[in-house]
Amino acid sequence: MQIKSKALSVLTSNIDTDQIIPARYLTGISKQGLGVHLFEDLPNNPLDAIEHDDCEVILTLENFGCGSSREHAVWAITDRGFKAVVAVSFARIFEENCYNNAVAPVKLSQTEIEEIAQADEVEIDVEAQVLKAGGKEYKFELDELKKEFILKGGFMKFLDSKVPQIKEWASANS
Repeated sequence: MQIKSKALSVLTSNIDTDQIIPARYLTGISKQGLGVHLFEDLPNNPLDAIEHDDCEVILTLENFGCGSSREHAVWAITDRGFKAVVAVSFARIFEENCYNNAVAPVKLSQTEIEEIAQADEVEIDVEAQVLKAGGKEYKFELDELKKEFILKGGFMKFLDSKVPQIKEWASANS
């Protein structure tokens, strides 16, 4: 999976799931339509300040996605067209939800993220675990199994890709 786009800088720490997607919009279970409310309650909403249509990467700082453990936060991010979040650290459940919904949770240092924020474009090679920006290359780590979730389009699509193998195994062992 290759991601090449502008990046949306949200260089703030401790952005919680209520700031990512306000709870008042969580009355359903649909993944569609949440993106219009992304960062709506974040002071100085970064989506109001810049042209963001070409952004597929969010740059942020530590503890992104803290607070309530709702998957809707990642759904709002994907609904708005983002494919990766680059942060110093993530709340554990938010990070799991990223993997499950095919959003690359890239961890880099604050210094590296601030450097990347100065670049015009960001390139992320999920499979090779490399981010390129401003003529520099940054390596990052992903859980090897969960990286497959991202590459297959999310956890459910990953499982779906395993059905033929499971049927073959079941047939051979019956």
